Amino acid sequence: MANTTAKTAPLESYTMLPDTDLEAIGAHCHYTYCNQLDFLPFRCESCKQTYCLDHRTETAHICPKAGSWAAAKRASNISTSNNNNNTPLPQKPTLSTARQCSHPQCKTFINTSTTIGVACQTCNRTYCLKHRLKEEHLCSTLTPLGARSATGGGGGGLSQAQKALARFKAWSKSTAVSAIQTPEIRRPTNSKAAAQQVELNNLKKTAKGDNKIPPEKRVYVHVEAESTTTTAKISKGEFFYNKEWSVGRLLDEAARGLQIENVNNRGGGEDTKLRVFHVEAGRLLEFGEKVGAGLQSGNTIVLLRGVGPAVPDLMEV
Repeated sequence: MANTTAKTAPLESYTMLPDTDLEAIGAHCHYTYCNQLDFLPFRCESCKQTYCLDHRTETAHICPKAGSWAAAKRASNISTSNNNNNTPLPQKPTLSTARQCSHPQCKTFINTSTTIGVACQTCNRTYCLKHRLKEEHLCSTLTPLGARSATGGGGGGLSQAQKALARFKAWSKSTAVSAIQTPEIRRPTNSKAAAQQVELNNLKKTAKGDNKIPPEKRVYVHVEAESTTTTAKISKGEFFYNKEWSVGRLLDEAARGLQIENVNNRGGGEDTKLRVFHVEAGRLLEFGEKVGAGLQSGNTIVLLRGVGPAVPDLMEV
């Protein structure tokens, strides 16, 4: 019994049987309408019968004990958590704690109690089960998160989009430094705060957005389109979005508001994708981030195309 409990629970509801568990002639699929001889069969962890590749899942072979494996796994996880005082019990996910699949077309929330996330070691992103394979999320077209440019430290190989991003990063950094070094040149603290409040109130009056969004969940921002990388019918505007949205959804709404062609959902490479640059933070926002986690009312975001998900520190270029 001790050896049984020490085994690691399978990650799927089915397990490929090792050679030591098979007879020389293999095993027949237990599904009634198949009975195919398979030399590499799978064992269903719910009903404990063997099946071929096509009928290995509970749904495929209409498992009479469907869900048993999943229920046992949940019970095991809860038991393990109760035995470890340092590990809190799993909490019900909310819109503020769940994370969206990194695939731009997928709206699935991952790393929850019902949907796990699978990290890709090549592009350093996390996906749902449907998009976990490299060919499903076009891994070969993505720049790995945290990777440095293949052109090295020189600026000669930078694209126009990367140069635009570098310009915005430099501008946002210089603005932040100026605000720290020369506070006495600006208005007194009280006057500055009052002026900022007036500016924010004016922003709220002119901002456009979905009126169905509750006022307490709105974040009001200035939105601009980078002229050298995007073609927008409206160069800038004021909008409000839902704090609980993902950045990917905000980008869709922002592109629609400025009338910018948005091909992010068509699959293509990074050179055609739009990205959101947060001026105050001086960085690109990831599609799966929550709007309210980084943006505050009064902030400015810029839409750029072709900058990639993780450009190297262009401030040093």
